[in-house]
Amino acid sequence: MTLEEHRVAVIVPCHNEELTVGTVVRDLKAAVPHAEVYVYDNNSTDRTSQVAAEAGAIVRTETRKGKGNVVRRAFADIEADVYLMIDGDDTYDASAAPRLIEALVSGPLDHVVGVRVDTDAEGDGSYRPGHAAGNKAFNTVTTLLFGEQVSDMLSGYRAFSRRYIKSFPANSYEFEIETELTIHAANLRVPQAEVPIAFKDRPEGSESKLRTFRDGFKILGLLARLMLHERPFLVLGGLGLLSTLLGLALGVPVVLDFAETGLVERFPTAILASSLVILGVLLVGVGMIMSSVLRSTREQRRLFYLQFPAFEHVDATGARVTR
Repeated sequence: MTLEEHRVAVIVPCHNEELTVGTVVRDLKAAVPHAEVYVYDNNSTDRTSQVAAEAGAIVRTETRKGKGNVVRRAFADIEADVYLMIDGDDTYDASAAPRLIEALVSGPLDHVVGVRVDTDAEGDGSYRPGHAAGNKAFNTVTTLLFGEQVSDMLSGYRAFSRRYIKSFPANSYEFEIETELTIHAANLRVPQAEVPIAFKDRPEGSESKLRTFRDGFKILGLLARLMLHERPFLVLGGLGLLSTLLGLALGVPVVLDFAETGLVERFPTAILASSLVILGVLLVGVGMIMSSVLRSTREQRRLFYLQFPAFEHVDATGARVTR
Protein backbone atom coordinates (compact mmCIF):
# COMPACT_ATOMS: atom_id res chain seq x y z
CA MET A 1 0.00 0.00 0.00
CA THR A 2 1.49 3.32 -1.03
CA LEU A 3 1.57 6.34 1.25
CA GLU A 4 -1.28 7.96 -0.70
CA GLU A 5 -3.53 4.92 -0.16
CA HIS A 6 -3.50 5.38 3.61
CA ARG A 7 -6.28 7.49 5.04
CA VAL A 8 -4.55 10.41 6.72
CA ALA A 9 -6.31 12.66 9.21
CA VAL A 10 -4.63 15.81 10.49
CA ILE A 11 -5.92 17.16 13.81
CA VAL A 12 -5.36 20.85 14.54
CA PRO A 13 -6.50 21.95 18.04
CA CYS A 14 -7.19 25.69 18.09
CA HIS A 15 -8.21 28.42 20.48
CA ASN A 16 -8.17 31.95 19.10
CA GLU A 17 -5.74 31.24 16.26
CA GLU A 18 -7.33 33.48 13.62
CA LEU A 19 -3.96 34.92 12.60
CA THR A 20 -2.24 31.58 12.00
CA VAL A 21 -4.69 28.74 11.38
CA GLY A 22 -5.25 29.62 7.71
CA THR A 23 -1.53 29.36 6.99
CA VAL A 24 -1.28 26.07 8.86
CA VAL A 25 -4.19 24.51 6.96
CA ARG A 26 -2.94 25.66 3.54
CA ASP A 27 0.60 24.43 4.25
CA LEU A 28 -0.72 21.06 5.41
CA LYS A 29 -2.89 20.62 2.31
CA ALA A 30 0.06 21.49 0.12
CA ALA A 31 2.34 19.04 1.95
CA VAL A 32 -0.16 16.16 2.20
CA PRO A 33 -2.80 16.75 -0.51
CA HIS A 34 -4.73 13.54 0.15
CA ALA A 35 -5.11 14.20 3.90
CA GLU A 36 -8.26 15.44 5.58
CA VAL A 37 -7.47 18.40 7.84
CA TYR A 38 -9.70 18.73 10.91
CA VAL A 39 -9.60 21.99 12.85
CA TYR A 40 -11.14 21.66 16.30
CA ASP A 41 -12.23 25.05 17.56
CA ASN A 42 -12.03 25.14 21.35
CA ASN A 43 -14.29 28.03 22.36
CA SER A 44 -12.57 30.65 20.21
CA THR A 45 -13.85 34.21 20.41
CA ASP A 46 -12.30 35.30 17.11
CA ARG A 47 -12.69 34.13 13.48
CA THR A 48 -10.70 30.90 13.87
CA SER A 49 -13.48 28.65 12.53
CA GLN A 50 -14.26 30.88 9.57
CA VAL A 51 -10.62 31.28 8.54
CA ALA A 52 -9.99 27.53 8.85
CA ALA A 53 -13.05 26.68 6.74
CA GLU A 54 -12.03 29.18 4.07
CA ALA A 55 -8.61 27.53 3.92
CA GLY A 56 -10.23 24.16 3.24
CA ALA A 57 -10.34 22.51 6.67
CA ILE A 58 -13.15 20.44 8.16
CA VAL A 59 -14.13 22.51 11.20
CA ARG A 60 -15.50 20.93 14.34
CA THR A 61 -16.15 22.35 17.79
CA GLU A 62 -15.27 21.12 21.27
CA THR A 63 -16.88 23.21 24.00
CA ARG A 64 -14.99 21.67 26.93
CA LYS A 65 -12.03 23.93 27.55
CA GLY A 66 -8.54 22.48 27.20
CA LYS A 67 -6.33 20.86 24.58
CA GLY A 68 -6.66 17.48 26.27
CA ASN A 69 -10.43 17.57 25.82
CA VAL A 70 -9.98 18.46 22.14
CA VAL A 71 -7.61 15.57 21.52
CA ARG A 72 -9.85 13.14 23.40
CA ARG A 73 -12.82 14.16 21.23
CA ALA A 74 -10.86 14.05 17.97
CA PHE A 75 -9.35 10.63 18.66
CA ALA A 76 -12.81 9.25 19.39
CA ASP A 77 -14.57 10.80 16.39
CA ILE A 78 -12.11 10.44 13.52
CA GLU A 79 -11.46 7.21 11.65
CA ALA A 80 -8.19 6.96 9.70
CA ASP A 81 -5.08 4.83 9.17
CA VAL A 82 -2.64 7.61 10.02
CA TYR A 83 -3.24 10.44 12.46
CA LEU A 84 -1.16 13.61 12.50
CA MET A 85 -1.47 16.18 15.28
CA ILE A 86 -0.12 19.71 14.96
CA ASP A 87 -0.80 22.97 16.78
CA GLY A 88 -2.59 25.76 14.95
CA ASP A 89 -0.13 28.49 15.96
CA ASP A 90 2.17 28.15 12.91
CA THR A 91 5.27 27.41 15.01
CA TYR A 92 5.81 23.93 13.52
CA ASP A 93 6.98 23.22 9.98
CA ALA A 94 3.88 21.84 8.27
CA SER A 95 5.97 20.83 5.24
CA ALA A 96 7.63 18.19 7.44
CA ALA A 97 4.35 16.24 7.68
CA PRO A 98 5.28 13.76 4.89
CA ARG A 99 8.51 12.90 6.74
CA LEU A 100 6.64 12.05 9.94
CA ILE A 101 4.04 10.01 8.05
CA GLU A 102 6.69 8.18 6.00
CA ALA A 103 8.62 7.30 9.16
CA LEU A 104 5.44 6.00 10.77
CA VAL A 105 4.32 3.85 7.84
CA SER A 106 7.70 2.57 6.64
CA GLY A 107 8.86 1.59 10.15
CA PRO A 108 6.26 0.41 10.70
CA LEU A 109 5.83 2.44 13.88
CA ASP A 110 2.97 3.50 16.10
CA HIS A 111 4.25 6.85 17.37
CA VAL A 112 6.53 9.45 15.79
CA VAL A 113 7.45 12.64 17.64
CA GLY A 114 8.52 15.79 15.85
CA VAL A 115 11.48 16.96 17.92
CA ARG A 116 11.74 20.73 17.71
CA VAL A 117 14.89 22.28 16.29
CA ASP A 118 15.09 26.05 16.80
CA THR A 119 15.30 27.99 13.52
CA ASP A 120 15.31 31.52 14.93
CA ALA A 121 17.49 33.46 12.48
CA GLU A 122 18.55 36.03 15.07
CA GLY A 123 19.72 33.42 17.52
CA ASP A 124 17.41 34.59 20.32
CA GLY A 125 15.62 31.27 20.38
CA SER A 126 11.99 30.51 19.60
CA TYR A 127 11.59 28.89 23.01
CA ARG A 128 10.87 31.15 25.93
CA PRO A 129 13.60 30.48 28.56
CA GLY A 130 11.11 29.02 31.04
CA HIS A 131 9.62 26.68 28.43
CA ALA A 132 13.04 25.43 27.29
CA ALA A 133 14.28 24.76 30.83
CA GLY A 134 11.02 23.10 31.83
CA ASN A 135 10.92 20.89 28.75
CA LYS A 136 14.51 19.76 29.31
CA ALA A 137 13.81 18.97 32.95
CA PHE A 138 10.67 16.99 32.11
CA ASN A 139 12.55 15.07 29.40
CA THR A 140 15.22 14.05 31.90
CA VAL A 141 12.73 13.04 34.59
CA THR A 142 10.60 11.02 32.17
CA THR A 143 13.62 9.23 30.73
CA LEU A 144 14.79 8.24 34.22
CA LEU A 145 11.40 7.24 35.60
CA PHE A 146 9.96 5.37 32.63
CA GLY A 147 13.10 4.03 30.96
CA GLU A 148 12.36 5.50 27.52
CA GLN A 149 14.66 8.01 25.86
CA VAL A 150 12.70 11.25 25.42
CA SER A 151 14.04 14.33 23.62
CA ASP A 152 10.92 16.52 23.39
CA MET A 153 8.03 15.19 25.45
CA LEU A 154 6.06 18.45 25.13
CA SER A 155 6.08 18.53 21.33
CA GLY A 156 2.65 19.08 19.82
CA TYR A 157 3.67 17.69 16.42
CA ARG A 158 3.20 13.92 16.27
CA ALA A 159 2.08 11.08 14.02
CA PHE A 160 0.19 8.03 15.25
CA SER A 161 -1.09 4.72 13.96
CA ARG A 162 -4.73 3.75 14.33
CA ARG A 163 -3.89 1.05 16.87
CA TYR A 164 -2.12 3.62 19.05
CA ILE A 165 -4.99 6.12 18.89
CA LYS A 166 -7.70 3.60 19.68
CA SER A 167 -5.79 2.21 22.68
CA PHE A 168 -5.07 5.66 24.15
CA PRO A 169 -7.38 6.59 27.08
CA ALA A 170 -6.83 10.41 26.86
CA ASN A 171 -7.54 11.35 30.47
CA SER A 172 -5.84 14.76 30.44
CA TYR A 173 -7.78 18.02 30.23
CA GLU A 174 -5.28 20.63 29.07
CA PHE A 175 -1.62 20.88 28.01
CA GLU A 176 -0.70 17.74 29.97
CA ILE A 177 -1.94 15.74 26.97
CA GLU A 178 1.53 15.57 25.37
CA THR A 179 2.93 14.09 28.59
CA GLU A 180 0.19 11.48 28.65
CA LEU A 181 0.84 10.60 25.00
CA THR A 182 4.55 10.12 25.74
CA ILE A 183 3.98 7.96 28.82
CA HIS A 184 1.36 5.83 27.04
CA ALA A 185 3.88 4.99 24.32
CA ALA A 186 6.53 4.13 26.92
CA ASN A 187 4.22 1.92 28.99
CA LEU A 188 2.74 0.09 26.00
CA ARG A 189 6.28 -0.28 24.59
CA VAL A 190 5.11 0.51 21.08
CA PRO A 191 7.67 1.00 18.29
CA GLN A 192 8.36 4.71 17.99
CA ALA A 193 10.88 7.21 16.69
CA GLU A 194 11.81 10.88 16.76
CA VAL A 195 12.13 13.09 13.69
CA PRO A 196 13.78 16.54 13.93
CA ILE A 197 11.53 19.32 12.63
CA ALA A 198 11.93 23.08 12.32
CA PHE A 199 10.43 25.23 15.03
CA LYS A 200 9.90 28.98 14.89
CA ASP A 201 8.42 31.72 17.01
CA ARG A 202 4.78 32.75 16.77
CA PRO A 203 3.93 35.48 14.27
CA GLU A 204 3.66 38.97 15.69
CA GLY A 205 0.28 39.55 17.32
CA SER A 206 -0.26 35.85 18.10
CA GLU A 207 -0.30 34.94 21.80
CA SER A 208 0.74 31.64 23.38
CA LYS A 209 -1.91 29.87 25.46
CA LEU A 210 0.71 28.00 27.51
CA ARG A 211 1.42 29.46 30.96
CA THR A 212 4.91 28.46 32.08
CA PHE A 213 4.36 27.99 35.82
CA ARG A 214 0.68 27.07 35.91
CA ASP A 215 0.89 24.46 33.17
CA GLY A 216 4.34 23.35 34.35
CA PHE A 217 2.95 22.44 37.76
CA LYS A 218 0.04 20.62 36.09
CA ILE A 219 2.47 18.57 34.00
CA LEU A 220 4.57 17.83 37.09
CA GLY A 221 1.44 16.72 38.93
CA LEU A 222 0.47 14.46 36.04
CA LEU A 223 3.95 12.91 36.04
CA ALA A 224 3.62 12.20 39.76
CA ARG A 225 0.19 10.59 39.29
CA LEU A 226 1.37 8.53 36.33
CA MET A 227 4.42 7.45 38.30
CA LEU A 228 2.19 6.20 41.13
CA HIS A 229 -0.19 4.55 38.66
CA GLU A 230 2.42 2.95 36.40
CA ARG A 231 5.23 2.26 38.93
CA PRO A 232 3.29 1.62 42.15
CA PHE A 233 5.75 -0.74 43.81
CA LEU A 234 8.68 1.60 43.11
CA VAL A 235 6.82 4.56 44.64
CA LEU A 236 5.01 2.89 47.52
CA GLY A 237 7.78 0.38 48.18
CA GLY A 238 10.31 3.21 48.36
CA LEU A 239 8.09 5.22 50.72
CA GLY A 240 7.46 2.10 52.79
CA LEU A 241 11.16 1.34 53.06
CA LEU A 242 11.87 4.94 54.06
CA SER A 243 9.12 4.85 56.70
CA THR A 244 10.37 1.54 58.08
CA LEU A 245 13.99 2.69 58.31
CA LEU A 246 12.93 5.91 60.03
CA GLY A 247 10.82 3.93 62.48
CA LEU A 248 13.71 1.60 63.24
CA ALA A 249 16.07 4.53 63.72
CA LEU A 250 13.70 6.02 66.29
CA GLY A 251 12.77 2.70 67.90
CA VAL A 252 16.15 1.04 68.36
CA PRO A 253 17.31 3.48 71.11
CA VAL A 254 13.99 2.92 72.93
CA VAL A 255 14.48 -0.85 72.77
CA LEU A 256 18.08 -0.55 74.03
CA ASP A 257 16.95 1.63 76.95
CA PHE A 258 14.27 -0.93 77.80
CA ALA A 259 16.85 -3.75 77.71
CA GLU A 260 19.04 -1.87 80.20
CA THR A 261 16.42 -0.43 82.56
CA GLY A 262 13.31 -2.49 82.00
CA LEU A 263 11.38 0.74 81.49
CA VAL A 264 10.00 2.52 78.45
CA GLU A 265 10.86 6.12 79.27
CA ARG A 266 9.91 7.66 75.91
CA PHE A 267 6.40 6.54 75.13
CA PRO A 268 5.72 9.12 72.37
CA THR A 269 8.87 8.07 70.53
CA ALA A 270 8.00 4.39 70.95
CA ILE A 271 4.49 4.97 69.58
CA LEU A 272 5.79 7.02 66.66
CA ALA A 273 8.46 4.43 65.82
CA SER A 274 6.02 1.50 65.86
CA SER A 275 3.51 3.49 63.78
CA LEU A 276 6.14 4.27 61.16
CA VAL A 277 7.16 0.61 60.90
CA ILE A 278 3.53 -0.51 60.57
CA LEU A 279 2.90 2.20 57.95
CA GLY A 280 5.99 1.10 56.02
CA VAL A 281 4.85 -2.53 55.94
CA LEU A 282 1.37 -1.46 54.80
CA LEU A 283 2.79 0.72 52.01
CA VAL A 284 4.92 -2.13 50.70
CA GLY A 285 1.91 -4.45 50.79
CA VAL A 286 -0.31 -1.97 48.93
CA GLY A 287 2.46 -1.46 46.38
CA MET A 288 2.62 -5.20 45.74
CA ILE A 289 -1.16 -5.42 45.31
CA MET A 290 -1.24 -2.45 42.94
CA SER A 291 1.60 -3.95 40.90
CA SER A 292 -0.37 -7.16 40.50
CA VAL A 293 -3.45 -5.23 39.35
CA LEU A 294 -1.31 -3.15 36.99
CA ARG A 295 0.08 -6.28 35.36
CA SER A 296 -3.44 -7.43 34.52
CA THR A 297 -4.33 -3.96 33.23
CA ARG A 298 -1.27 -3.88 30.97
CA GLU A 299 -2.17 -7.25 29.53
CA GLN A 300 -5.66 -5.92 28.71
CA ARG A 301 -4.17 -2.79 27.10
CA ARG A 302 -1.88 -4.91 24.98
CA LEU A 303 -4.67 -7.22 23.85
CA PHE A 304 -6.85 -4.24 22.94
CA TYR A 305 -3.96 -2.68 21.03
CA LEU A 306 -3.47 -5.91 19.07
CA GLN A 307 -7.11 -5.92 17.93
CA PHE A 308 -6.21 -3.33 15.30
CA PRO A 309 -4.12 -4.32 12.26
CA ALA A 310 -0.69 -2.97 11.50
CA PHE A 311 0.12 -1.06 8.32
CA GLU A 312 0.06 -2.86 5.00
CA HIS A 313 2.51 -2.53 2.13
CA VAL A 314 2.83 -4.04 -1.31
CA ASP A 315 5.82 -6.35 -1.77
CA ALA A 316 7.81 -6.98 -4.96
CA THR A 317 5.23 -9.52 -6.21
CA GLY A 318 2.36 -7.07 -5.77
CA ALA A 319 0.90 -8.89 -2.77
CA ARG A 320 -0.38 -6.93 0.18
CA VAL A 321 1.57 -7.73 3.34
CA THR A 322 0.77 -6.63 6.89
CA ARG A 323 3.82 -5.30 8.68
